[in-house]
Amino acid sequence: MSVPPPRLGIRENLAQFSLLVLVNAFVGAMVGLERSVLPVLAEDEFGVAARSAVLSFIAVFGLTKAASNYLAGRLGDRYGRKPVLIAGWLLALPVPVALVWAPSWGWIVAANALLGVHQGLAWSTTVIMKIDLAGPRQRGLAMGLNEFAGYLAVAGAALGTGYLAARSSGSPFAVGLAIAAGGLLLSLALVRETSGHVAAEASNGVPSPELSPGEVFRRTSWSDRNLSSVSQAGLVNNLNDGVAWGLFPLVFAAAGLDLRQIGLLAGLYPAVWGLGQLVTGPASDRLGRKGLIVAGMLLQALGVAGVAVSGGFGGFAAAAVLLGAGTAMVYPTLLAAIGDVAHPSWRAGAVGAYRLWRDSGYVVGALGAGLIADRVSLAAALWAVAGLTGFSGLVVAVRMKETR
Repeated sequence: MSVPPPRLGIRENLAQFSLLVLVNAFVGAMVGLERSVLPVLAEDEFGVAARSAVLSFIAVFGLTKAASNYLAGRLGDRYGRKPVLIAGWLLALPVPVALVWAPSWGWIVAANALLGVHQGLAWSTTVIMKIDLAGPRQRGLAMGLNEFAGYLAVAGAALGTGYLAARSSGSPFAVGLAIAAGGLLLSLALVRETSGHVAAEASNGVPSPELSPGEVFRRTSWSDRNLSSVSQAGLVNNLNDGVAWGLFPLVFAAAGLDLRQIGLLAGLYPAVWGLGQLVTGPASDRLGRKGLIVAGMLLQALGVAGVAVSGGFGGFAAAAVLLGAGTAMVYPTLLAAIGDVAHPSWRAGAVGAYRLWRDSGYVVGALGAGLIADRVSLAAALWAVAGLTGFSGLVVAVRMKETR
């Protein structure tokens, strides 16, 4: 008796799809643990004064995450998705231990290198697996739900650590071990391989020639107008996120805000981002990808500029909402556009290459904005980032065609 081929669609794979949404929430919580407090602790607890040195942990995180994103796509095509996901969770286990017991800032930087590898392998794989399950008609919705879960968890963890740090500097990171163990157990026991769904979609679609990994990277990086436009927008988007992660808490502290207020603001931006993707993801399935990407990049530019000109909690909160709303318009839509263009047979590699460029934005943002903040001012760094973000949106408007 023959086994029927896998069916594509969120409803047809609701149990596995929902489980992967939950797993990605665990992934997001891991990175949210340190989002509101590490930049402030760098100065207060470890005596790191230079802005560029404070942002070193983000640069290292971005470098290892970018490389791991690309590796996740390559390994997922070769060995299957589930083994890569499990490997990512195994690498997460030592991170909270290192953060709790760190005797120096160097330990924090090393822990973030490991966190970046975990995030690259685990988050990329949940993205790829959801695209596998959803099929071509619901990619925007699938990515909206995936990123909603991940970044709402980032927001919740940022809020929680800000609150705990106001009471005890060591306690915020201890819960990370439980998060890592939970994500690993769910992935081991309940997540199922999705490579069969890839084969089913490929057999029903237009055949694609066999592409080498180098050719997939070249198309995603520069030769394909749509894929490369998406990649540069992703890089600038995460450059913004790196600046929001590393510099915003310093701006808020300089304005006289306490750790609880900083934690609230650090959680507000990813909360708007996460919740907004419930709307923007499926909207891109109906309205198309390009318009949302262009508008979202321009709205992000306004949000960063808003932080630069604000001086109090209310202004910072309004700017955080703008930045979160713009990111919600862009983030799932970029991933859905990659799925539109890339053939199922080389889609995981294209997603990995895109996420390599996207998360390189953490490195560019941390190093570039940190240097400008040291040599000129925090405000100058924010204005430079706002201008670059607006320019990136214009590049998409001119160079990219609609992919839906």
